[in-house]
Amino acid sequence: MSQPSTYFAESTILRQPDDPNRTAADAFRRFVNRRHGLNLATYHDLHAYSVAETSNAFWIDLWDYLGIVSSVHPDSQRVTSSGYLDEVPIWFPDARLNYAENMLVRTDDGIAITAAGESGVVVDCSFRELREQVRRMAAAMRASGLKPGDRVAAVVRNSVLAVVLALATASIGGIFSSTATDMGTQGVLDRYEQITPKLVFAETEVLYAGKVVNLVPRITTVFERLRTKGMSVGVVLPSAVTGKPKDVFGGLPLNTFLDQDDGRPLLFEQLPFSHPLFIVYSSGTSGPPKCIVHSAGGALLNTKREAHFHYGISHNDTYFQYTSTGWIMWTILLAGLSLGSRIVCYDGSPLHPTPAAFLSFIDTQNVSHFGTSPRYLAELMGRDIKPKQWKLEALRSIVSTGAPLTASVFAWAQKAFGGERVHLFSTSGGTDACASFVSGMSSLPTYAGEIQSKCLGMAVEIFSPTGTNIESSGTPGELVCTKPHPSVPLFLWGDTPSGDKFRETYFSVWPGVWRQGDFIVANPITHGMAILGRSDGVLNPSGVRFGSAEIYSALEGFSAEVEDTLCVGQRRAQDLDESVFLFVKMRPGQKLSPGLVAHEENDWGKEEQEACSQVGVRS
Repeated sequence: MSQPSTYFAESTILRQPDDPNRTAADAFRRFVNRRHGLNLATYHDLHAYSVAETSNAFWIDLWDYLGIVSSVHPDSQRVTSSGYLDEVPIWFPDARLNYAENMLVRTDDGIAITAAGESGVVVDCSFRELREQVRRMAAAMRASGLKPGDRVAAVVRNSVLAVVLALATASIGGIFSSTATDMGTQGVLDRYEQITPKLVFAETEVLYAGKVVNLVPRITTVFERLRTKGMSVGVVLPSAVTGKPKDVFGGLPLNTFLDQDDGRPLLFEQLPFSHPLFIVYSSGTSGPPKCIVHSAGGALLNTKREAHFHYGISHNDTYFQYTSTGWIMWTILLAGLSLGSRIVCYDGSPLHPTPAAFLSFIDTQNVSHFGTSPRYLAELMGRDIKPKQWKLEALRSIVSTGAPLTASVFAWAQKAFGGERVHLFSTSGGTDACASFVSGMSSLPTYAGEIQSKCLGMAVEIFSPTGTNIESSGTPGELVCTKPHPSVPLFLWGDTPSGDKFRETYFSVWPGVWRQGDFIVANPITHGMAILGRSDGVLNPSGVRFGSAEIYSALEGFSAEVEDTLCVGQRRAQDLDESVFLFVKMRPGQKLSPGLVAHEENDWGKEEQEACSQVGVRS
């Protein structure tokens, strides 16, 4: 087994915090100290408090500090009660609130949403205008018979309208579910036929990577099939290219649907904390996608916590998370509204027409907090794009998520986007949790290739195959969460009454312990962490366990030649050992060089060299 130094050999320090005592998390730490007469001195002290046996107090502290709007405040003496599963307690059973009301706390003429795309057209929507659009949509939905618990589904691009649909549904107590417009017909049906939505909204024409995509045939089939599953209305959205309606057989144009608005005021149904809000999806190794049901209170509390304390977003900031409506990061983007910040909804490719156009957009929009992926940063690095040629004066933080951010790309991006002035960090969580488990913290030093901290309220540990905590050893293991948190899913749609599929998915390995499915290692010196890949995809040739991310990291120096890679393990019934294959897609005009093929022999520790000396490279 490799020593800890092998995993963190490139963990050079990139940034020291200017003033650790001026961060949002440290202001909260002082609030907790005053309230409870404590003497928590550091972020790590605050995290320990947040996951202690008395952590019920932490969630009440969080509720009050973040200013959660509710008609009934939670009873501090009765935070949780027994749920239908031991792993899913009922949080704040006495509280009553509405998710949409918390997203629409601002009612002034400040800009709530800036929506843009490849066309270059930029649309601003104020908080006052957003509230009116939500009111009108909710009135039409109520007129169509929507009630609490009914499902609303959407095949929708990231836009003002997508936000309006989600918040209008939530104001009534409906359950919202969205997929991106690049999802194929069967992919949409595999999801929505399970949840049987009452109302379905769908785009008809979108623009991506310079190409106009006609969705009418796809949506026609979706409406036809969902009508047999109880859909009462299929609403056709106008073309994102022309702004004009397109005909879909059996579909109702959006303007006709909104004509049902009778002028009724916007009402926020006061519902339990655990009332269902979102259905999101996670594909398993077999069968249809899992339909994961998240609660309104859990999604609100954990996404607002993450956006404020870990991302550093506050009132009047501008938060741009590059995402689609089909990714869980879209829910984090919405949380920016609850903090009074402006959010940016972008629909299109970040590389079209050029990477420069996208970076110019970030600059001209004065984005203060930018969310992206390691793939995007690696692409800029591979193309030798230099972001510092744009001023990016407003930019304060960059969050990278969706995959491990390797040390070399981390170091390049930190320098390329302004050096120590910008807080660049990596985060990791999941669709299943509607939250991150490990993330950034601006009051801590930043090391290349390391995730800075465990998230507040998340009892993260690293387990060996036998269920022993091995975090301090520097040995990689399973990322687990040993205590419940409010955004543990309520249930899986269509599961058995006793939650068999739910328990099998998350708690079957160690009863009562959430298994995230990530292979992770902690640095015993810095306390930072690195995700090494999915634990179900851990490579194990000759008995040496390591993640595919380690192979990807070894190839970062070839980003100018290599466009994409895929590393997989293979062990057939007749094989004595596992083989490792690396598939390489070269950039246009580039060929697989002998130096690249032989690279792993010079870039691995002794054990990995022995285990992977026969790595098969396929171009």
